[in-house]
Amino acid sequence: MRLGVKQVLTVVKLVDFGVYLGSDEERVLLPKKQVPDGIELGDPIEVFLYKDSSDRMIATTNEPKITLGQLAVLTVADVGRMGAFLDWGLEKDLFLPFKEQTEKVEKGDRCLVSLYVDKSERLCATMKIYHLLQTDSPYKKDDIVTGTVYEVNRDLGAFVAVDNLYSALIPKREMYGRMYPGQEIEARVAAVKEDGKLDLSVRGKIPEQMDKDAELILECIETCGGKLPFTDKADPERIKAEMGMSKAAFKRAVGRLLKQKKIVIKEDGIYSL
Repeated sequence: MRLGVKQVLTVVKLVDFGVYLGSDEERVLLPKKQVPDGIELGDPIEVFLYKDSSDRMIATTNEPKITLGQLAVLTVADVGRMGAFLDWGLEKDLFLPFKEQTEKVEKGDRCLVSLYVDKSERLCATMKIYHLLQTDSPYKKDDIVTGTVYEVNRDLGAFVAVDNLYSALIPKREMYGRMYPGQEIEARVAAVKEDGKLDLSVRGKIPEQMDKDAELILECIETCGGKLPFTDKADPERIKAEMGMSKAAFKRAVGRLLKQKKIVIKEDGIYSL
């Protein structure tokens, strides 16, 4: 009998509070409320094994949101002194130790985790999943993919599990706006590296992205009462903070709007026409 996986076990004993599954040498309780109607000795039942609040192995016919060998996005149900507790569809929440968190989580947060058995033979969650991701994705350059951010590194960028399965990175230069673990993103494959890992961009190819950036600039000008209080000569940091795009992208979009005669640039800002 293995913790953390679904398996078919045989009924070996009927009791008032449920049935015991397994064998005469090794058995586990399936509580009465979980027992299918009409069950008899020798019948097979598919169950999932975990430990209850008293650290006793117990069986359930409920479907957990994650099993050993899988990755899943789970919601933080509570936070305690030693770590967080995740909702995984069973009566006892799944423990996520502080040492297994790539970033501190709060109640209500969502995080991509895997399942492991700790030294005390208990099932726990970890956000350290880099080594579990595959590098044989079917995607190629310029494909649009979806995934979950599972770690953010200030020096390298945002690590993403594409399809919650394949290893990918949004390089620091491609990060715009706040990114955080548990965030679901749609991105374009910017490159497929020699080792199979993907480099992603949350921005589209330049012609299509230029149109989107131009629309955003016009919306910002309208929100600011007809004037954007800086021009394309502003510091790159300010442009990125205010507009969520690089200075080069901002200049391209402003140039397009100028050609379309939708804006005019003055010393104190950009005005709509």
